[in-house]
Amino acid sequence: MTKLKRWIRNYFGFSQREVNGFLWLISIMVLLTAAPFLFSRFYSSGQTISTNPADQQLLDSLVAQLEAAPDNYKREKNTIAIVPLRLFNPNQLTLQEWQAFGLPKYLSQRIINYRNKVGDFTYKAELGKIYGLPDSVFQRLYPYIDLPETRPGKYSRYKSIAGNRTYPKPEWESKPRERFILAPFNINTADTTQLKQIRGIGSKLSARIIKYRDRLGGFYTLSQVREVYGLQPDVIDSLNKYTFVAKAHAPKQLNLNTATIEELRTHPYMTSNLARAIVAYREQHGRFENVEELRQIKIIKPEQYEKLRPYLGL
Repeated sequence: MTKLKRWIRNYFGFSQREVNGFLWLISIMVLLTAAPFLFSRFYSSGQTISTNPADQQLLDSLVAQLEAAPDNYKREKNTIAIVPLRLFNPNQLTLQEWQAFGLPKYLSQRIINYRNKVGDFTYKAELGKIYGLPDSVFQRLYPYIDLPETRPGKYSRYKSIAGNRTYPKPEWESKPRERFILAPFNINTADTTQLKQIRGIGSKLSARIIKYRDRLGGFYTLSQVREVYGLQPDVIDSLNKYTFVAKAHAPKQLNLNTATIEELRTHPYMTSNLARAIVAYREQHGRFENVEELRQIKIIKPEQYEKLRPYLGL
């Protein structure tokens, strides 16, 4: 051992204390490495931990319950059978009946809570206001809801203060309220008033859409509205639904042979570097013979060219 310590000290340049610490560390590492093999051999020799019979029985029953839990969950989940839709009053359905119509339990309970807190549903569209109810589910239920199509009036009849005599409804109330239907309109000719008819578009967004449209020179496809800053996905969907680009529409074009750098750089698809490069190319090589010649400018990318192409002319 003394020779080993002397060799370690000379080889590594350790002090006597460092040599002792090094040997202790090696010993601990060897013990930790051999510990799993020693324990496995100890248990394999037949020594087991004794268990109280009552405790063992309790453990066995818990294991059996845990193993049966998935099957019990499946049986509980399938206890409510789905039934075909029928005419129903949403103010009378129970939690189980809502689930039988295919709604999840949490959503069925939400409808019950809404009814208990706010009051009975008075017309069909009111059910669609339930938070989390998908439009597809509401559209499937809509034909079977046994409620009026529109919100009932505040008063169903008029009574005199002195007695119970009823009076006919005023002419303005007896007429059914016409449902407003927004007709699709041309987005390249629309003004702010038309754009504000779309839900989610106010004065700022409508002005921003028109400003971007004018900078472009007109939209040549509806997909370009996504480039307008601040438009939410549902507003973009509404614009795709209620607006269109006329087939005969021709965007305002930039003349590659006469446009100045300032005129070119104002276009949203044009960068300042590209505007300067176009003018420099024109001064060096002469007039552009066709728009395709723009591809000769190295800094223009293919996707940028495709976006600019409808707005370029000679």
